[in-house]
Amino acid sequence: MEPIIITAILKPKENMEAQLLAELNKVQEASRAEAGCINYVLHQSIEDDTFVLHETWKDKDALESHVGSLHYQEYRTNTADLVLKREVFKLKTL
Repeated sequence: MEPIIITAILKPKENMEAQLLAELNKVQEASRAEAGCINYVLHQSIEDDTFVLHETWKDKDALESHVGSLHYQEYRTNTADLVLKREVFKLKTL
């Protein structure tokens, strides 16, 4: 199986940037500790408050394990009211 790359773009609701960043930092730390995580890097736009996550997972099983993890489920619950727009791209290297 080939690695799966995730690019997630998150736009916080107004005045929710700090709260979203705190949640993103928590999930980033826990995700980096997962066995199937090759790379997990959080970025923020220099033009606005948009956050971008670049993740690389060993394979589909590693990604599925991540999505099913307690810390990921908590992150999704905790950010449900903080995010105005979320786009997630599952990619492969060409």
